Amino acid sequence: MINDALQQLILQMDAQNKLLYAKELTGGVSANVMYVEIEQKGDRIQKKIVREYGEIDRKRNPKVAKDEYELLHMLHTQGFAVPKPYYYALQSSVDWDKPYLVIEYVEGSTDFPEDPSPSYIFQLAEQLSCIHKLDISRADLSFLPRLHDDYGKRIGNRPETLDESLQEGEIRDVLEKVWPLPQHNNSALLHGDFWPGNVLWKNGRIAAVIDWEDAQTGDPLADLANVRLELLWAFGLEAMHSFTDHYLKHNEIDISTLPYWDLCAALRPASKLAGWGLDTRTEQKMRKRHKRFVAQAFEKIKQPSEEA
Repeated sequence: MINDALQQLILQMDAQNKLLYAKELTGGVSANVMYVEIEQKGDRIQKKIVREYGEIDRKRNPKVAKDEYELLHMLHTQGFAVPKPYYYALQSSVDWDKPYLVIEYVEGSTDFPEDPSPSYIFQLAEQLSCIHKLDISRADLSFLPRLHDDYGKRIGNRPETLDESLQEGEIRDVLEKVWPLPQHNNSALLHGDFWPGNVLWKNGRIAAVIDWEDAQTGDPLADLANVRLELLWAFGLEAMHSFTDHYLKHNEIDISTLPYWDLCAALRPASKLAGWGLDTRTEQKMRKRHKRFVAQAFEKIKQPSEEA
């Protein structure tokens, strides 16, 4: 976004706003993210974030800006550690026609240590547990997609070309035989992409959970499985197990189908990992750990029949 267009966006929020400073933030994959400083009436200076959604999010959900705004508003009102939303538009009248969302700028960093402390892992687990324990029966989240609808399409539509380097064919063979999975847990609010890169930290504490555009409702095991793989990639097996154990201490849910959800999580990078721009060493490490993640899921699935 160029500053002239961004100034028009700022004026849409309030005709007395003035854009003082704008900087594009790096690291965004699904959206263009800008940090802005705005002068408001009374010479007040406010720091905000402008998210312009990318093509993938727009195709998946044309109302993505509105949905994320409503979800953040509900969560912020209830005291969750999320940025406060200020404004959204599904289609701008300025120099681009993409949906965008304006949210609070939260002081903090997404940088995470190579060797995280137990406190780091425990806070992540407690935060995800807190999200999953939100009583969605008292919140109108009907605008969010349903997990089983989404995964029904993913599992039901086998690609013509499979990523066998990540065992996609073997994974799909197992999942197709059991889909749809039985759900033994109450449906929960799911972040959809909860991993260390979507958590802001300040002074050793979680400041905010960000990037809620993939939020859904459904079995909390889906979120748990995704985080397990992300933590295995980032920190190793011990961190993955520590996170899982601590999460389950705070949220005692049925994990009988977790191996299948682990396989669902393992499908996400299929045919994508090679395009993530990783250096050779990091990609090789992630592929090796992915293979281990899939192997442990297969082993747990086989155990009941072997014991019988």
